Amino acid sequence: MIDAIIRKRRIGLDERLKGALLQHRALSLDGISERIFGLLFSGLVYPQIWEDPEVDLAAMELQPHHHVLTIASGGCNMLSYLAKGPESIDVADLNASHIALNRLKIAAFRHLPAHADVMRFFGVANERANSDAYDRFIAPHLDGRSRRYWEGRRLTGKRRIEVFNGNFYRTGLLGRFIGASHIAARLYGVDLNELMQARSLEEQREVFDRRIAPIFDRKAVRWITARKSSLFGLGIPPRQFDELASLTEEKTLAGVLRERVEKLACHFPLQDNYFAWQAFARRYPSPAEGKLPPYLAHDNYHAIRDNLDHVTLHHDNIVHILEGKAAGSMDRYVLLDAQDWMTDEQVNALWREITRTARPGARVIFRTAAEKSIVAGRLAPELDAAWGYLEEKSLALGRADRSAIYGGFHIYEKTP
Repeated sequence: MIDAIIRKRRIGLDERLKGALLQHRALSLDGISERIFGLLFSGLVYPQIWEDPEVDLAAMELQPHHHVLTIASGGCNMLSYLAKGPESIDVADLNASHIALNRLKIAAFRHLPAHADVMRFFGVANERANSDAYDRFIAPHLDGRSRRYWEGRRLTGKRRIEVFNGNFYRTGLLGRFIGASHIAARLYGVDLNELMQARSLEEQREVFDRRIAPIFDRKAVRWITARKSSLFGLGIPPRQFDELASLTEEKTLAGVLRERVEKLACHFPLQDNYFAWQAFARRYPSPAEGKLPPYLAHDNYHAIRDNLDHVTLHHDNIVHILEGKAAGSMDRYVLLDAQDWMTDEQVNALWREITRTARPGARVIFRTAAEKSIVAGRLAPELDAAWGYLEEKSLALGRADRSAIYGGFHIYEKTP
């Protein structure tokens, strides 16, 4: 039945996405969970990316001659990498909505008149003039598929691009999940926005311990977070839920989520952590309140704009992209948490192509739901021998990741 719905709706769960998501029989419990997640994942999931780009850049140490492959997601980090001027960036995603968002961001940087216009579109993202700016400056330069996406009608009858007239970051699967979390907290008398009134790490800790932490001990919260579907809104598929579940003997992930939210709320000053602003205030800080993502910083604007031609977008599987690359032609690979979704066979197929295309000294970076590297003990011996794990640097940068939602950050380097 689930497969029939997918075919009938034709919502983008094509063979590429099926290959990444569907690993069990349709009528099994795991198979049903995978297909429900696939239905949700076929639309916009991440209005912004939830991997810290400053951690990525510290791990990659990008140079002008580097060739990079990254997963697109919301496109924020791809643009942040561009500020460092690598020779090329191949940007891949199986989600057509993410590709449309990445194309929109590139066109906006290229064709909006000034940095202030880019800020109004993506930094504030709550301006009624944004759809007019799209019509005037961006739409004439977009490819046909992206225009059909952004100019398509939503259930409200409005064009999809009009989400930028309101708070774009409240949309998408993740935006709605965060909104639902705020509603759930209010049912317990807690306004999560209270955290944003704190003026020091000590005050942030006090608000978290007194107001937010007790929510995770509520019976309803523990019951909900014992179910795989409860974390679909975070973009976490069933296999990744199982990885998180392995961290605890409990039947619920409430404790794991509490630890992650604690890091987000307490480990970094609010003025330095725009991820906390999105989670608790549901917006980016104003310039007077704190830092923005690097791609929106004025100091990076001209470098990003000058390097836009270095980007190639692919609505495709990263293995297929690498199969078209020459041996020894790539320097950096950014896999986000994609491997948490993969079987052993898929992981080894990916690393065979990475190893073939990687130059000596190339680096692979990725994140995992659990703390342990997802490839440890899973790679074929000849692949494992070709790479060294930078454990100390991985641990240090994992602690520095302000998004706080992952258990581990990992760096592998190709041995000479």
